[in-house]
Amino acid sequence: MALKKQKPTSPGQRSVMYLDSRGLSKSRPHKKLRRILAKNSGRDSKGHVSVRHQGGRQKRFLRQIDFKRDKHNIPGKVVALEYDPNRGSDIALLVYADGEKRYILAPEGLKVGDQLVSGKKVEVKVGNALPLERIPVGTPIHNLELTAGRGGQIVRGAGTEALIQSKEAGYAVIKLPSGEQRKVQLECFATIGQVSRLEKKTMKIGKAGRRRLMGWRPSVRGIAQHPDSHPHGGGEGRSGVGMSSPKSPWGKRTLGKRTRKRKKYSDKVIVKRRNK
Repeated sequence: MALKKQKPTSPGQRSVMYLDSRGLSKSRPHKKLRRILAKNSGRDSKGHVSVRHQGGRQKRFLRQIDFKRDKHNIPGKVVALEYDPNRGSDIALLVYADGEKRYILAPEGLKVGDQLVSGKKVEVKVGNALPLERIPVGTPIHNLELTAGRGGQIVRGAGTEALIQSKEAGYAVIKLPSGEQRKVQLECFATIGQVSRLEKKTMKIGKAGRRRLMGWRPSVRGIAQHPDSHPHGGGEGRSGVGMSSPKSPWGKRTLGKRTRKRKKYSDKVIVKRRNK
């Protein structure tokens, strides 16, 4: 899928870059696999802002994606490739031999009419889902499980892929898109191929209004605020932070503060962290 530029009729259209949607289905999403996505605009049950910089996005449907791929050994035919407003990648609608329909993440190179299947003894082919013990070393994968039977949890973003580097002692060493190397049990399932829309990271929003339609509200710098609203605020003219360590809006130190919670299991299975 290629990028598409607009005619430069305004400053916003001059820099905006869309993803070309040619080849995607124009039909509405399958009615039984969609529901209205609730919009809370970053507010809690009392109506107070609990998450800043959210609100005002367009109304949209949430597609129910099959991350588990647990319909084993039943072939499914790709009948449509569709746009999903809730994620960067495209999605594919599968119709299985027994008549059931499900959405999956569309890998790069998938076409309408392809036959896909999941199971323990299926062909290593783009779009098929099988356990890591059956996938050859060096094969690109996505929608990877961390716990067998739980469904894919990682490597689901547009254009991402992970690589199987080795297998030993009941584990496969996986190199993730971040560069982290992690052990995953061989019983866990993964889908063959790279997630679609590789060009997503080069897309340009182009103007503030499009950002607002996505549900993002502006983020104001602390030094531009009133001193009652932020520790960095106040002062005559343009001033700096004015303190030894930058603070959050609630007065907590933000420079060098550790935020990661230590997880005993996670620490044991990480072979190499993404930060050197």
